[in-house]
Amino acid sequence: MPAPPIVELHGVSRTYDGGVRALAPLDLVVREREFLTLVGPSGCGKSTLLRLIAGLLLPTTGEIRRWGENDPHAQPRRIGFVFQAPTLMPWANVARNVRLPLDLAHMPHAEAKAHVAEALELVGLADAKARLPRELSGGMQMRASIARALVVRPSLLLMDEPFGALDEFTRQRLDGELLALWSSQRFTVTFVTHSIHEAVFLSTRIVVMAAHPGRIVDACDIDEPYPRDESFRVSQAFAQYAARVSASVAAAGTAAPASTEAVR
Repeated sequence: MPAPPIVELHGVSRTYDGGVRALAPLDLVVREREFLTLVGPSGCGKSTLLRLIAGLLLPTTGEIRRWGENDPHAQPRRIGFVFQAPTLMPWANVARNVRLPLDLAHMPHAEAKAHVAEALELVGLADAKARLPRELSGGMQMRASIARALVVRPSLLLMDEPFGALDEFTRQRLDGELLALWSSQRFTVTFVTHSIHEAVFLSTRIVVMAAHPGRIVDACDIDEPYPRDESFRVSQAFAQYAARVSASVAAAGTAAPASTEAVR
């Protein structure tokens, strides 16, 4: 049996002020415990779709259902969001940066301190809690940003190309660490990347989008066991999945526009 859905989008579209169509009406289901990755050419609406799922944007048409929203007996669930840049407060140390969502929620200090310690331990920054962002490497800054998302103990973690600005060595190391977190913490991930190899390594399912306007054109299940390591990256199966998704992305990039309007 398939895992239960935690987010369902039905006929969802988004048009920005001025009439720019970012997304044509689309349907998408995000299921519990999956690692779903969105790929596609620039301007295909991947980030817009992620923000719609998060509730940071409202759809122009259609309906978004999140688990338990209409059930008064459902357990509260939380969403964590990791942006492309770490967006850390430069004047605050790592612990204060990670604590920010809890401060905004007015969590008692002692409880918040325990949550922060747990999140920093998960991302390997327990010894860096007193350091300022400028004292951290790019990879460590991104770990702090992930800890800030994890500190609310999310059921759904949304990640908008978080490792895109990092060197390949750091990126691959953080990919492995992210998979270990996903396996141990049992949250759901929806991830945006331009890297097909990263998508294949991480995902249970890859959704391919095309632009003008943004729309879903293909999906590919990555039916390979976890944990995944470097042996998977050099396997024939990995190469076949990467070739399959690459062909789909290439086709999406040359697809005839459904509209002459630009897409954000």
